[in-house]
Amino acid sequence: MPSPSFAFELADCRRLFLRRHTLPLHIGVHDFEKHGRQRVRFDVDLYVPLAISTPRHDQLDEVLDYDFIRETIAAQAARGHIHLLETLCDALLAALLAHPRVRAARVAAEKLDVYPDDESVGCEVTGFGAAP
Repeated sequence: MPSPSFAFELADCRRLFLRRHTLPLHIGVHDFEKHGRQRVRFDVDLYVPLAISTPRHDQLDEVLDYDFIRETIAAQAARGHIHLLETLCDALLAALLAHPRVRAARVAAEKLDVYPDDESVGCEVTGFGAAP
C-alpha cells in the first residue's frame, strides 16, 4: 500500500497503467532458465501531472501515449539475456522515469514459468522522476 506522503505527492496526477503485458524473455540465473525464453508479465503505473496531461483538443500529443510504456518494456527486453528480475525492474523504472512528463512510476514484473506449483514469482519497484 502506498504511503500517505506518496498519495499526497501524486494527488494532482493522472495514473496511466498497463496491466498483464506478457513477453517471452531470456531471463534467469539458473541453468534451466538459460536454455530458452520464459514468460514475464508486467504491470506498470505512471503518474503524470494533470497540468501537463489534460487534453484540451482531444489530441494524442496532449497526453502520454500508452505506446511509450510498451516500447520501453520492449527496448529493455531487447537488450539480451538478463540474469535478475530485479535488474530488469530497476532498468525499466529508470527508463520510464526519464520521460519528462512522468513524476512517478511503479513497475511490477513476474516470472510465470519458474516453479510448477506457483503461479509466479516477482519484483516490484516504485520511484519518483523529475516531472513538475
